[in-house]
Parts: sequence; C-alpha cells; structure tokens
Amino acid sequence: MSALFNFNSFLTVVLLWICTCTYVKMHFPAILEQRTGFRGFFWKAARIGERLSPWVAVGCFMMGVSTIFL
Repeated sequence: MSALFNFNSFLTVVLLWICTCTYVKMHFPAILEQRTGFRGFFWKAARIGERLSPWVAVGCFMMGVSTIFL
C-alpha cells in the first residue's frame, strides 16, 4: 500500500523526512542556507525539527512503538 493512503506509513515518512533534514542542517549548514525554491522546502522541514524537537521526538518514539508492537 502506498504511503499516501496508509496514515501510519505517511506519518513515518514525514517524521523521518523532518529528522533527516534537521540532521543535515546541523552537520552541513551550507547545504540548507537558501530559504526559497527547492532547497527552501528542506529548510522548512529542518526548521520544524529544530523548533518542535520535543514533539518530533515524541512522534518518532510513538512511531517506533507502534511499528514494533502493532
């Protein structure tokens, strides 16, 4: 089933995308300097990961628990 039609898969993809963009921005900040265009899309995800990191961490934890046990 596609991630667009399965909410659990969609949530997994979005959380991993936010975490990956945040990780890249922390280690290679020059890659995500542009705030517009194609790179701006990734910059916004990294900003979400930076500002909402406790909530993103809780979401990743819940995703892991649901993947393992459900």
